[in-house]
Amino acid sequence: MTEANLTPEKAISNLLQKEDLGMRYYAAWWLGKFRVATDEAVNALIQALEDKEDRAPDGGFPLRRNAAKALGKLGFNRSVEPLIKCLDCDDYYVRESAAQALEMLNDTRAIAPLMKLLETAVDGEELTKYGKGTPLGKPHPHEPYEAIIEALGTLKAKNALNLIKPFLKHPIPKVAYGAARAMYQLTEEDSYGEILVTALQGKELQLRRSALMDLGAIGYTSSADAISATFAENSLKLIAMKGLLESAIAKETEEKDSIHPEAVKIMELMDSLL
Repeated sequence: MTEANLTPEKAISNLLQKEDLGMRYYAAWWLGKFRVATDEAVNALIQALEDKEDRAPDGGFPLRRNAAKALGKLGFNRSVEPLIKCLDCDDYYVRESAAQALEMLNDTRAIAPLMKLLETAVDGEELTKYGKGTPLGKPHPHEPYEAIIEALGTLKAKNALNLIKPFLKHPIPKVAYGAARAMYQLTEEDSYGEILVTALQGKELQLRRSALMDLGAIGYTSSADAISATFAENSLKLIAMKGLLESAIAKETEEKDSIHPEAVKIMELMDSLL
């Protein structure tokens, strides 16, 4: 069944049936993609967070991952507690998807459970061996640190500052960028935004893309020129610039005819990228 002829009712029915695991996996993705924000969809997705049938070769739970991602997009706060429970799942990618979903839901109940995932990784102002390393044979850290830290930044978890700051030294660049992003959100200190500006000069395109998205997410308006000059796709630079523009507009005075100079500059730079 294709996207064109699938309906919300059929997708929910597909998700609830037990015979076709592929159909269930697709249904969870479809409900999130098309923002089927109904009680029936949310109930079915929450139920899927405890699925034990769909197992990957590595022992993970693909359906749970898709269900968590979908719940983040649907915006129902009653999904928060079930998603918090997912932070204890053995599947790294379920924990990552749950952290990302909790960031989207922006509910402060998630702060303490997310912070708990960082506690064993930090000792004072330094990362522990656990925080720096990766499990034997695994391509990722012990925890989805990037997703956890970015969620805490969005949630304005200022009590997490001491847990996040050591990650600025993390050996995985994207985790370090996530820490800089969160530190800027929590402190509004330019020094953290400038870490991401410096990252725009990196050798790896994927890392430059990551820094672009982080700068757009935090609305660091001082990065406009650096974003414009970055060696990356104009489409991504425009997405980052949109975040900057929204931040600049928020700085505008209450005078109806007043436009903040930063907003004008950013719009001109965006025009040059079109």
